[in-house]
Amino acid sequence: MKKFIIPIMLMVSGSIFSQITTSTPVAETNRWTFGGGIGLGFGNNSSFYLQASPRIGYRITDDLEGGVVGSVSWQTSDYYKSTMFGVGPFANYYFARSFYVGANLQHYFINYKDKFYDYKVNEQETALYLGGGYMQRIGGNSFMQLGVMYNVLWKENSSVFSSGLVPSIGFVVGL
Repeated sequence: MKKFIIPIMLMVSGSIFSQITTSTPVAETNRWTFGGGIGLGFGNNSSFYLQASPRIGYRITDDLEGGVVGSVSWQTSDYYKSTMFGVGPFANYYFARSFYVGANLQHYFINYKDKFYDYKVNEQETALYLGGGYMQRIGGNSFMQLGVMYNVLWKENSSVFSSGLVPSIGFVVGL
């Protein structure tokens, strides 16, 4: 029985894998996008701020992109020191190849130390940013994004953030 089944399986698999295509091949485009932003700030009392927010996306359709964005920031001054990490999903819808609307859910892990009172806090906060903006092509498939987002979960007296409104400048490659 084995002598009969093995040659039949080889013939069937050989005929399946020996199919050829006579049509024109379709060009496969890369649907992955990469980008993010970097922030740097200086202020009174030896204040220094450094922030990076990398993102990886996937174009679900030509106009809809979804992915994951991260955020890392470090702040220091004569009076305090703070480190914050955030991660979460995002979605952007592009229209007219120059504008976008988007949503971004971030969960933050915050470590704060007051140097003057020797006070430490470890907190977590979730933010849901909704907004949009303008995209400017800067070459090939690279864009600069200028936008404004608003954290709809922001509460004035209980949030670690000073405002719910966040202006953004970022870069994306692969759109």
